[in-house]
Amino acid sequence: MAAPADMTTLDISGEYVMNKAQSDPHDEILRLQGISWLTRNVIKLATITLYVKHYKDAEGIEHIDVQSVGTGGFKGNKEERTFDWQPREVSDPLFGPVVGKSRRTKIEAVDKEWLKEGWTQDTIEHDAVESYVESDTPKSGTSWVGHQIWGFAEIEGVRKHVRRVHFTGPKGEEITARLVYDYHPTPLLNRSINRGRLSLHLNLENIFLRITRPFTSPWLLLLLCAGYIVSFAFFTRAQYYLTPSASLISCTATYWLANDQCGLNGQSCIPTNTSAFDFRCPAQCKDVTLANPRTIGAGQLDHVPLIVGGGDGNKTYRGDSFICAAAVQAGIIDDHKGGCGTLQLVSNFTDFLPLSSNGLTSIGFPSVFPVSFQLDPNESLSHCTDMRNAGLAFNILALFALFLILRPKPIILFWSLVCVGFWHVTIFSQPQDFPPPLDVAFSIFLPVLFISYGLWRLAFRFVLPAFSKAPIERAVWYIGPFWVGVLWNIVTAHIPLDRLTSSDIKGRNGALTVVIIGSIVVLIVIVNQLRIARKTGWLPHYFGWYVVGGLTALVLSQLPGLQLRLHHYIFGIVLMPATAFPTRASAVCQAFLLGLFLNGAAAFGLDSILQTAADLRRDAPLGSDLPSFMTNATNYNSSIPFLNQTIFWNAITDTDDGWDGFALLVDDVERYTGAALNFSLAALAEGIPHFFRLALQSQGVSGDFTKAATLWPNGTWVDPLPGPS
Repeated sequence: MAAPADMTTLDISGEYVMNKAQSDPHDEILRLQGISWLTRNVIKLATITLYVKHYKDAEGIEHIDVQSVGTGGFKGNKEERTFDWQPREVSDPLFGPVVGKSRRTKIEAVDKEWLKEGWTQDTIEHDAVESYVESDTPKSGTSWVGHQIWGFAEIEGVRKHVRRVHFTGPKGEEITARLVYDYHPTPLLNRSINRGRLSLHLNLENIFLRITRPFTSPWLLLLLCAGYIVSFAFFTRAQYYLTPSASLISCTATYWLANDQCGLNGQSCIPTNTSAFDFRCPAQCKDVTLANPRTIGAGQLDHVPLIVGGGDGNKTYRGDSFICAAAVQAGIIDDHKGGCGTLQLVSNFTDFLPLSSNGLTSIGFPSVFPVSFQLDPNESLSHCTDMRNAGLAFNILALFALFLILRPKPIILFWSLVCVGFWHVTIFSQPQDFPPPLDVAFSIFLPVLFISYGLWRLAFRFVLPAFSKAPIERAVWYIGPFWVGVLWNIVTAHIPLDRLTSSDIKGRNGALTVVIIGSIVVLIVIVNQLRIARKTGWLPHYFGWYVVGGLTALVLSQLPGLQLRLHHYIFGIVLMPATAFPTRASAVCQAFLLGLFLNGAAAFGLDSILQTAADLRRDAPLGSDLPSFMTNATNYNSSIPFLNQTIFWNAITDTDDGWDGFALLVDDVERYTGAALNFSLAALAEGIPHFFRLALQSQGVSGDFTKAATLWPNGTWVDPLPGPS
């Protein structure tokens, strides 16, 4: 894995593992140094780890101490180098008596071309480490010279610690070799803390590695995977399939739709079966709110759960109330656990009273509505508790077991994150329906896997392996931020921003503040990653590609009839390449971005980056023409008996847009469609308020409705406010 961008030859302290695949063969060098065949083969088979300590003494002279350790923890030779270019005799346990000297040197001053090639710019700027070692021939009986330059180089696009060797053998043989080392950051829990005379040596990661090594068997991993799949299946079964499917309802389940979607006189929504209905609600319905304003009488609800009524003695709710939110408010179910209840329909209820209870507030409605319901506890259904919290605990424990105990290869850890995160969102935290449509989930899962492989290639493969020797630290940097991204809907439930669109930012109080704060945080992270990229020399490469991507997005945003929509799963994809540097900040960022990508993809699908205005509108007003009432506060004659009253509206003045009729909502129920310009109030109940909203129609399809005109029982007519409802 890559060396950190801020690590230079000024301080190469750290842990390095020889990358045999990228290093040149050096068996012949060892043979000419007099190393036996058996020892050479042991070295060839072993994984060599170097523990490097780079420091200055009290006199300001640089030192590098290197302890090599082979597979199984067997210590090899120890090198102690002093940067003063003074020859020192050393009896090396592997090479025998040698004489060596070291210094910091400029690359251009090196006399051998092989040793000058391929170094990074920072190695050239800060000078390289030069090592010159020769055999102490009178004592060793061999004659050879090893000339090395140490520094950093780009190997297959990745920053690595490299040692270039020019070797001269006993008979003048000249051999060159490049030794490449993967960097392993020094774990925070393995560091030494010195305070005056007190010295504390933390070695917790190494101790933990040693204690848990027996559990890293691949067979144990296979057993856990099988157990996880079976357990996850049981969790899913308990979540959805032990309760009758007809009783499962989502957080937005309701008996009545907005405006005229229930048809004339509500005939499409009035239930034919009025018997009691046993239902089961998921958890966290309190946080499921209206995405756009919804008109109730003369009032409006916006970005709150749709609950009308509930304040009377029987807790009667209007039929368009969210059933589950109403059940939470009524105390029938627990929002944290979900639950079951029984619903009894009531027809033509009048005067729905507001209620504030259990953290939810409903709106009142003083008129009549054709469908309403009352709620009671339920004792007939079983398995009513939502399993999402138990599923979350189960998945978190499974990931901790993988990261801490079993410790498979980094790519297995990565795919475990992808699969666990995607299916947790799909099944537990944010299903697209209740129960979730598994056919849709699998149709999304395959492209998610392809995209995830790209994220591995672009970023994760450079960072996740860097923490292999620090499982505790790796678990902290990855698992916590990952779940923040996966549970993004819960983390941001109380933030006043739903989508990054101009309409959402302008239409919600506090949304602009959220955008500003979020932009500052993102900017700080980006600046830090740019700083790291600049030190590695990769800044021009990344900057160029991001400029190309930005220009492409700019061009796409100008396409007619389409709007650029940056879904949060796209943020996870776009920002991921900038985390391809092995630092702790990169680990945290890429874990969060992966979770964010999985949350968006699993919960909402891989929606297009370009969408039409209709795609983004949801149930917001269309922006169409609005009709106007001829009846107003000035000409309404309250002396005429109510049963003889008629209200009027103005004729269509412009037919170029295809308008050919009207739709009239009375008390939020469609009571008239057609080309007439009046409506008789004879069929309405007297002595209660009534609310009238009017829309233009084209071939039976309604445009926007006006805000409500109100007729009070005392004969007072209140004109509608301007704008659509």
